[in-house]
Amino acid sequence: MSLEVDVEHARGSFRLTARFTAAPGLTALFGRSGSGKTTLVDIVGGLVRPDRGRVVIDGKALVDTEKGVFIPRHRRHIGYVFQDSRLFPHFNVRRNLLYGRWFGRDDGGGAKADLASVVNLLGIGHLLDRRPASLSGGEKQRVAIGRALLSWPRLLLMDEPLASLDEARRAEILPYIERLRDEAGVPILYVSHSVAEVARLATTVVLLSEGRVTAVGPVGDVLSLADPADVGSVLDATVTRHDGAFQLSVLATAAGELQVPRLQAAPGTAVRAYIRARDVMLSLRPPDAVSALNVLPGRIVEIAATANGAQADVRLDCHGAILVSRITAKSVQRLALAPGGQVFAVIKSVSFERT
Repeated sequence: MSLEVDVEHARGSFRLTARFTAAPGLTALFGRSGSGKTTLVDIVGGLVRPDRGRVVIDGKALVDTEKGVFIPRHRRHIGYVFQDSRLFPHFNVRRNLLYGRWFGRDDGGGAKADLASVVNLLGIGHLLDRRPASLSGGEKQRVAIGRALLSWPRLLLMDEPLASLDEARRAEILPYIERLRDEAGVPILYVSHSVAEVARLATTVVLLSEGRVTAVGPVGDVLSLADPADVGSVLDATVTRHDGAFQLSVLATAAGELQVPRLQAAPGTAVRAYIRARDVMLSLRPPDAVSALNVLPGRIVEIAATANGAQADVRLDCHGAILVSRITAKSVQRLALAPGGQVFAVIKSVSFERT
């Protein structure tokens, strides 16, 4: 099921111009606050009528300004999960979930979710008789997602659903969003300004800046363009084994073998690594007697100065995988780095997540 968006809309002095196509999976709208992410989601969801353009889901036009088409939001069969859960406080979890059925008329489209499968998918069976006031933030959001799924949506919109949660609650709910992406059969349009969330969850990234789409593509390609102040690299990896003596997990990547703090994932599990460029040091020789466990050989393919000229981003080809290191311009000169040169990337910190 695909989503096609080609719209223009003005709000005061802000103007949104967005055109992209989203494939099945989780498509992340990524950018800084004020880039137009929420406005775009509101247009898709029917909360905002665009000045011009089209929104098409699986060949069905929801908006077509040239033809005068604007399907009201209650007839779009789109599930919406907001930053706050917006559960009914006087209903228990079961009744909150079943409320979604009021909007789930079957017109031949949408995912056909039932209560039992949604409860199992989101791990909320033990919550069914409780009221929202007794739930944690992460539990509330899982219930809100379940209510949206039970409306049999063609598309699920998630507008920064983790923004109001602390780090522990985010860690609690992220695996359920992964399951949703992989098992629910509903395409997801996900709004975030968190690099870590997008690196973990997205199959496709739509990069927004000042109301314009500046890039669309796979997460590994687009995130490297996302934030000039905090660039990084994404590596696909597979858990190969666990080292129980030191509580480490060993992973295989195209760039080489890596060791990270033990993951709760069985051997063979696919994971995705986001490595910030500032966490990668460079050495001309294999480093000796350093605390870093992960050292990868690579060939320099590009050196690009940052805007202020004080630093440089060094792009490395590590057996076909691209890794970026941000170091000072002085270090580039002192090490006489140049394209084609061989170096060793010393990785100080790695964030590995399940795909």
